[in-house]
Amino acid sequence: MTERQKDRPWLMRTYAGHSTAEASNELYRRNLAKGQTGLSVAFDLPTQTGYDSDHVLARGEVGRVGVPVAHLGDMRRLFQDIPLEQMNTSMTINATAMWLLALYQVVAEEQGADITKLQGTTQNDIVKEYLSRGTHVFPPGPSLRLTTDMIAYTVSHLPKWNPINICSYHLQEAGATPVQEIAYAMSTAIAVLDAVRDSGQVPQERMGDVVGRISFFVNAGVRFVEEMCKMRAFGRIWDRVTRERYGIENPKHRRFRYGVQVNSLGLTEAQPENNVQRIVLEMLAVTLSKDARARAVQLPAWNEALGLPRPWDQQWSLRIQQVLAHESDLLEYEDLFEGSKVVEAKVDELVEAAFEEIGRIQEMGGAMAAVESGYLKSQLVASHAERRARIESGEEKIIGVNAFEGTEPNPLTADLDTAIQTVDPAVEARVIASLQNWRDTRYQPPFNHPRPCKALEKLKEAARGTGNLMEATLECARAGATTGEWAGALREVFGEFRAPTGVSSAPVAVTAEEGSALSEVRRKVELTAKEMGVGKLRFLVGKPGLDGHSNGAEQIAVRARDAGFEVVYQGIRLTPEQIVDAALAEDVHAVGLSILSGSHAQLVPDVLERLRVAGATDIPVIAGGIIPNGDAEELRAAGVAAVFTPKDFDITGIIGRIVDEIRYANKLDPLEVPA
Repeated sequence: MTERQKDRPWLMRTYAGHSTAEASNELYRRNLAKGQTGLSVAFDLPTQTGYDSDHVLARGEVGRVGVPVAHLGDMRRLFQDIPLEQMNTSMTINATAMWLLALYQVVAEEQGADITKLQGTTQNDIVKEYLSRGTHVFPPGPSLRLTTDMIAYTVSHLPKWNPINICSYHLQEAGATPVQEIAYAMSTAIAVLDAVRDSGQVPQERMGDVVGRISFFVNAGVRFVEEMCKMRAFGRIWDRVTRERYGIENPKHRRFRYGVQVNSLGLTEAQPENNVQRIVLEMLAVTLSKDARARAVQLPAWNEALGLPRPWDQQWSLRIQQVLAHESDLLEYEDLFEGSKVVEAKVDELVEAAFEEIGRIQEMGGAMAAVESGYLKSQLVASHAERRARIESGEEKIIGVNAFEGTEPNPLTADLDTAIQTVDPAVEARVIASLQNWRDTRYQPPFNHPRPCKALEKLKEAARGTGNLMEATLECARAGATTGEWAGALREVFGEFRAPTGVSSAPVAVTAEEGSALSEVRRKVELTAKEMGVGKLRFLVGKPGLDGHSNGAEQIAVRARDAGFEVVYQGIRLTPEQIVDAALAEDVHAVGLSILSGSHAQLVPDVLERLRVAGATDIPVIAGGIIPNGDAEELRAAGVAAVFTPKDFDITGIIGRIVDEIRYANKLDPLEVPA
């Protein structure tokens, strides 16, 4: 065999950040020392949704799913002793992307960096926030303007930066099929490129530079042949769209550039050791095929369905990548699938179906119109409901969950409390104290920032006009403004947006044929309503705090509706006070609270206490989410009627339990009906 040069490995990242800028900086420097080749910054939910750490909605969320960055001082501390000119940094940030990029640029300038050499990516994809992740702030029009302004700014000032990372990852997490994942991501890309082209900020001859800096962030599931074919289809469609719609002739500009985080949706709490082989298979889907290989890969950890991974768990995931890249011979060969009839046929099928769906979205007026009408969201809720129904029926097998459930005792999880990272609850108080100190001292030595009022007024003025918002944002960053102040100024001008939930329009996923589990639960619902003398049982599904992962809440709401409940679901981002007010106003018979971000320990007891004060202790509260065992025990001790976690995959059974809790709370005899 003739010797050929080995391909360079992809960028290896670990999605990381928690507690404080100091703790995260230490973690980054440790990961870089272990051989990680890029940084991937996770921001906490207040930072992602434009709130300071002391805002009422930030309670319980500070430093939990990422690092809090409220101002320039936090960003300085986050990257202390890390030379940004030499770093490739990915920032998972969307609604507040412009703000975080401005802070990053100013820190780089303070380090003496040549900003034209800055390399990295801001996710900056707001469409998937409306559909799946839920960290949007502003309505679609102003959000698209922020994205457009950032792209135009980076093309001129930060030419090596990827200003948008169109993210289909969360679409798959929300139930998207491969065809939906391709079609919705491409429709978002078309909406963004059309907006940049039509803004007049970038001349036509530079559109190739814009297209060349657009990157994608995708998901790879465990059906790895189909996922590998999906990536080849993505590349083929992107090549055609950029050539035909935008006239991009340079094939280098048309190359489909993507990073990947493999699927977290498929990770299980039951037999979590099986997640390791799932992660490996998912990684192969995006690395085996040279012509459609990822530029950057980050893997979840085996224990992410249990809670926050520890540094050791993240190291294990990094080592999985390193073994494939450095020990195996994968990088020594040309494309392994070229000429395969099976692969070609599957790719053709995906390309054809995706173009058909892209055409349907364009007929509606494009991605933004399809968001506002609720079409995209209802399609995802329906796909997710179908997937859940296949798992519940056993048609889709999940090892350790609905097949091969018997297991030896697991030494990895023998002590569950030490098998995950926990965030010290005292962190929030420390972060808030630090923020207050910043607000009080930002004008004094050694910082001597100008007062931010003028900069914020200029930002509002720019937002009311049509000019690019990046310069005004940089001025706010240099003036020591906070995340909440920057977003608050834009909220004043742009307003806020509550995205469609997709619940009311989702079709029935599980039929209630006579003798089926759902028909038995329906009978329980009807009998209970009759005994209580009400027309219908009413169930409120609430999402307290800033956790925008609403897939589980939506699936519970849809199934409760199909079981005969009248469901009250107002979407995401509510305070405990708003949830209790709604429960009392709607006279509900049960409240279900869904939280995946870890803030359940603070927010669920708050709801219970408010119901108690209102004299509504006969309304059972049910909690669901990623809730460690010890926390679940504490919630039950505090008065929660039942706690459900990802291992409880039987949604119909959960609805049956909720009826039981309503009966118990209202002192009705148990029904002898199997649920």
